[in-house]
Amino acid sequence: MATSIKLNKVVKRYGAIEVVHGIDLSIDPGEFTVFVGPSGCGKSTLLRMIAGLEPISGGELLIDGERMNEVPASKRGIAMVFQSYALYPHMSVYKNLAFGLETAGYKRAEIEARVQKAAKILKIDTYLQRRPKALSGGQRQRVAIGRAIVREPKIFLFDEPLSNLDAELRVQMRVEIAKLHQDLGNTMIYVTHDQVEAMTMADKIVVLRDGNIMQVGAPLDLYNAPANQFVAGFIGSPKMNFLPARLAGAGDAIEVAGRNVRLGAPLPGARTGEPVTFGVRPEHIQVGGEAGEALGEVKINLVEHLGGGTVLYATTAGGENLTVSAAGQLRVHHGESVPLRIDPAICHVFDDKGATLTR
Repeated sequence: MATSIKLNKVVKRYGAIEVVHGIDLSIDPGEFTVFVGPSGCGKSTLLRMIAGLEPISGGELLIDGERMNEVPASKRGIAMVFQSYALYPHMSVYKNLAFGLETAGYKRAEIEARVQKAAKILKIDTYLQRRPKALSGGQRQRVAIGRAIVREPKIFLFDEPLSNLDAELRVQMRVEIAKLHQDLGNTMIYVTHDQVEAMTMADKIVVLRDGNIMQVGAPLDLYNAPANQFVAGFIGSPKMNFLPARLAGAGDAIEVAGRNVRLGAPLPGARTGEPVTFGVRPEHIQVGGEAGEALGEVKINLVEHLGGGTVLYATTAGGENLTVSAAGQLRVHHGESVPLRIDPAICHVFDDKGATLTR
């Protein structure tokens, strides 16, 4: 049966410096949760506190309702996969998988059964007699994951496990880890700074910044309804465009890029003339056409032809930079001016503190 995790006001201090500030979080049994955020946001520190590798300075950690603050790492039912493979170079793949079980005193038959099961799940059963130097980076990472699987833990923790792989292997391993979660059904927590990994793998994303949670939710919830400008800019690739703007009319329009754009409904509590930030995702901007609201013409600075899509880097009449991501192959060139249109219903407005103004 899968395991639940609950953090109540969890704090981490190094001396007088507090780096994690009262985290409240619930992870349901069997959930794949991803901690995401920029370097230094506290995501790996939080993971290490759950693992028992870092002491908790305040608050409490509950696993299946039991307080774990003082329980040693070896007794928490957790297995962790690190960024570094940390394989024993002089041992075969089989011995790397079996070593932890041997030192724990498991019988030979049990070790054999667990190793073979893990190797089959990860498709490394034909490599068991090889040494790590004879494996590719992806195969080594599978062995590192297999070393966690053979322990049959209640919870899997992954600390940026794909950072050392090239782009193609990262995509392949994302798929394999997601499939592993489906097959095993264990509770998993995965740390990354790559929001694409978070969006494609997670049941739940936890966005962290400076030791605080900015937002928790399903990937598409964070994409469609970011709670603040930080989350809006972090989730999505290419990142959301932010333009300086001002509320116009009775708060039901916005002055942006030298034009008035109708929002369709007033923003609650908004005051005419109030400075705000207007956010629109590159994929929600249309080149030409008739639908939506006109955003005016922009000058094209750079065109990236990707085959299945086209990315435009442009400048508005007011000098702001704007990125446009369009499906298909647009016939536009550097130096051209093109008209843009948007659908205000899927755009975003943020106040001067970065909070989302809902409507």
